[in-house]
Amino acid sequence: MRRPQRFSPSPDDARPPSVSGRAGLPAELSAFVGREEELAGIEALLGESRLVTLAGVAGVGKTRCATRIAALMEKRYCDGVRIAGLADVHDPALLDHALAEALGVTDHTGRPPRTALLEYCAERQLLLVIDGFEHLVDACARLVQELLRRAPRLRVLAAGRRPLRVDGEHTFTLAPMTDEDAVALFLLRARAVRPDFRPTGADRETARDLCRRLDGIPLALELAAGRMRALSMEQVLHRLDDRFRLLTGGSRSALPRHRTLRTAVGWSHELCTPEQRLLWARLSVFAGSFDLEAVEYVCGGHGLPAESVLDVLDDLLAQSVVGREDLGAGSRYRLLETVREYGAQWLEAAGDTERMRRRHRDWFLGLATWCELDWFSPRQDRAAARVDAELPNLRRAMECSMESPEDVRLAQYLAGTLWFYWAGCGRLAEGRHWLDQVLDEDGPGYDAGRLKALWVLGYVAVLQGDSAGAVAALLECREAGELSGDLSAVAYAVHRTGCLSLVRDDLPRAEALLREALARYREAGELNSNVLMAQVELAMAVAFGGDLAGAAGICQEVREVCEDHGERWARAYALYVLAYVALEDGLPGRARLMLRECLTVAHAFHDLLGTALSLELMALVTAVEGDAAEAAVLQGAAERIWPSVGLPLFGSAHYGRPRARCAELARTALGGGRYEAQRHAGGRLATEAAVARAVGARTSGGRQGGEASRGPGGGRTDPGADDEVSGPDAAPDARRPAASRRTGRGGPEL
Repeated sequence: MRRPQRFSPSPDDARPPSVSGRAGLPAELSAFVGREEELAGIEALLGESRLVTLAGVAGVGKTRCATRIAALMEKRYCDGVRIAGLADVHDPALLDHALAEALGVTDHTGRPPRTALLEYCAERQLLLVIDGFEHLVDACARLVQELLRRAPRLRVLAAGRRPLRVDGEHTFTLAPMTDEDAVALFLLRARAVRPDFRPTGADRETARDLCRRLDGIPLALELAAGRMRALSMEQVLHRLDDRFRLLTGGSRSALPRHRTLRTAVGWSHELCTPEQRLLWARLSVFAGSFDLEAVEYVCGGHGLPAESVLDVLDDLLAQSVVGREDLGAGSRYRLLETVREYGAQWLEAAGDTERMRRRHRDWFLGLATWCELDWFSPRQDRAAARVDAELPNLRRAMECSMESPEDVRLAQYLAGTLWFYWAGCGRLAEGRHWLDQVLDEDGPGYDAGRLKALWVLGYVAVLQGDSAGAVAALLECREAGELSGDLSAVAYAVHRTGCLSLVRDDLPRAEALLREALARYREAGELNSNVLMAQVELAMAVAFGGDLAGAAGICQEVREVCEDHGERWARAYALYVLAYVALEDGLPGRARLMLRECLTVAHAFHDLLGTALSLELMALVTAVEGDAAEAAVLQGAAERIWPSVGLPLFGSAHYGRPRARCAELARTALGGGRYEAQRHAGGRLATEAAVARAVGARTSGGRQGGEASRGPGGGRTDPGADDEVSGPDAAPDARRPAASRRTGRGGPEL
């Protein structure tokens, strides 16, 4: 398979995505038309009921209306509005993960994702929009019912072709557009494909007739408007009218609306060239959005040369068959579910579904491989963003590989190859789901793919605090690796066993195993982020044992290698250890500099473990510098994160030493009552606000960020500042050492 040639469409200085980007409302790519009465009715129902389902036939505009309502009502909810699109989720077991992703819930623990969801929603006032649930209706109904029961301030707006049938549900059936709105929508979209189109009075009457033929269904209108690029309005109406007569024997009044949409989609399909029809069918194998490179590889060939794919895709865009999303990383494309289903039927009829699914799987296996390589490079942030964008397709590739015993090894390889995403980008829970799934399947013995999945499972289990699961997976990996002669697999198993010993406070065993792992890595010729993390963990064990100079030397070497390769994630952990050493050496200003970068990088990659550890140490730095109130706030912020990571500070006495020392200093300076008040105030900070506060960010009003500030409507905003932690004790940057300012392109100059 060829490597994607346009792998990194974002500029070289692009920053990694932020956590908040996962939960943001999608931007409207075209003007919203009409529906004032419907929007008002849905809004009124949401005022009366905690569950409103927006139901209607395919293509009637449920998704667009739900998104519009979400935007209009966002400021009414203290904790915002979140949208969970479920059209690309086919396995009910992934439903909880999909909602957690939409809500921005990152949970590193081994708990079921639903537990984290329920805890997150229980204390928040938010509106959750669930879109496209009809193929998961039973599982979705059970989840929604449990969420509403456990989260009294949660409201849910569901959008699908059928009700959920849950107690307390109010159903709003979305009707097709009125004549006036339908005409306005059609003419607006027609002008988008023909900017020179200036409708006359006669044109408007023709448009009105056409909209009535299409029963005012927005998707049908969009498809018809896309034909205005090549046909006059009269030609569009005439051709569409002929097709209706053929299907209904001339009785338009008896035409059901679902047949209207299928007629419009089918008519659009008939007007496509053979190449356009072929591409339409092949595009149906994608899940979610996709980019041009994937389309060229997966869909090109056998009647559709790869070099012609772009032109054919452009034709489908012009006809509104394919939609485009212009994101910061470049253009991506998407089929509406109804259009995708139609294409999938044609692909199945052509007997080409299995071949296309294998091509799709092969492309995303290759993509994951290159992203893993790019994780150890200056393109690390874009590798993370790429996997984030392609997650629905990567899921589909794993599902495809698990359908036949001979391909299970590919699923195991793919789940293992994404280790950097599971562990480094806040996806431990979903990673554990897939690793357990692929390893439960019967495969062809212990090949490299299965061994990789085993050590990655052990790694994830260590981070989740599941010692028993970690030991079982790592022991199996080591024994099988030794039998098969796979030196790399043995090295990884030894490494992660050493990591487990470290968090268990068994320092002699941890140091011995980590040194053994590093020797094995050298023997196997391995150098990547995992190898560097083994050095960081060895440095931590050495530092805990009292050899600060030795720990600093190891991490300085890691830092230099990271800078040579453009690696930021492992570098942030090395800086954490160097900050620990600096603080122990009596240099809190130097420690603060490094921790600022640790926090920035960890938060950018959604790495909650790195974020929590850095906040804990930053709290101690702040206490040592004399600002006990701010130190208590940062301790409270870290405490809020730990339940989503696992056992606080791994339950380790060594990792817990900075927290204990910080608490002692702050409590002595403030007194027990004030210390607890500041700590509880910090516990109300969202992660984004806590990180901003710790690195010295400010709101426009000059106050430090925090969840509990008051917005224009009296509700809490995020970020903002809590009244309890503002004022003289809020430790403004002006009072911090001048040396804490960041300098240099690659980080602080030390």
